[in-house]
Amino acid sequence: MPAISAQDEAKRAAAAKAIETFLTDGMTIGLGSGTTSRWFVRILGERVTSGLRVTGVPSSKSTGQLAQEVGVPLADLNNVSQLDLTIDGADEIDSKGRMIKGGGANLLWEKIVACASKRMVAIVDESKAVERLGRFPLPVEVIPFAWRRTEGHIQDLFKDEGFADVNIDVRGGLQEPLLTDSGHYLLDCHLRTIPDPESLGAKLKQIPGVVEHGLFINIATDAVIGHASGHAEVVAFRR
Repeated sequence: MPAISAQDEAKRAAAAKAIETFLTDGMTIGLGSGTTSRWFVRILGERVTSGLRVTGVPSSKSTGQLAQEVGVPLADLNNVSQLDLTIDGADEIDSKGRMIKGGGANLLWEKIVACASKRMVAIVDESKAVERLGRFPLPVEVIPFAWRRTEGHIQDLFKDEGFADVNIDVRGGLQEPLLTDSGHYLLDCHLRTIPDPESLGAKLKQIPGVVEHGLFINIATDAVIGHASGHAEVVAFRR
């Protein structure tokens, strides 16, 4: 097996610690998307092979495919009343558990699955723990129809909120924009720092054409932060 990077070692440590700490036999769990979540799903598949009984609800098509490959039984969220737990990654997370997600292009489904859960555990490597959100570009999911108009409203909001010269990129580029699993575009907004994530998130949702944004507020109940040494620490957030 080829050697893995220090960052991947940290991701794997976080995923393994989350399974060890939070999963119990018989749970129905949300399966996150992204690189750290792929480590989680692979390790979960090993546990299932060893006898752990769980049912997974994937937050993306790619996660569902991986879960099937490694033998994790799946269910449709429409047929589940409430999930016991969701384990998912984050692009940034602060000390209050506020996150930016969407780097893997699955933020809408991820937020739906996380909000259908009694508990949401973020698994991250140490580079994703930040003092203030915003260094990672904030993804905003918009419908393709009249998306330029939507982008203009988003720019107007940023100006009103005191953000100067915000660069907004269409994920995938103008020639072939990336389509999310729901068929939407993603606008990556380079804000650099977000002083008030709660306020900005609420105002973004009021813009016609915005389906969802990557600010996950009051959703994570816990985090597991992995380190390249193989150590991982568990953090609980007050609610």
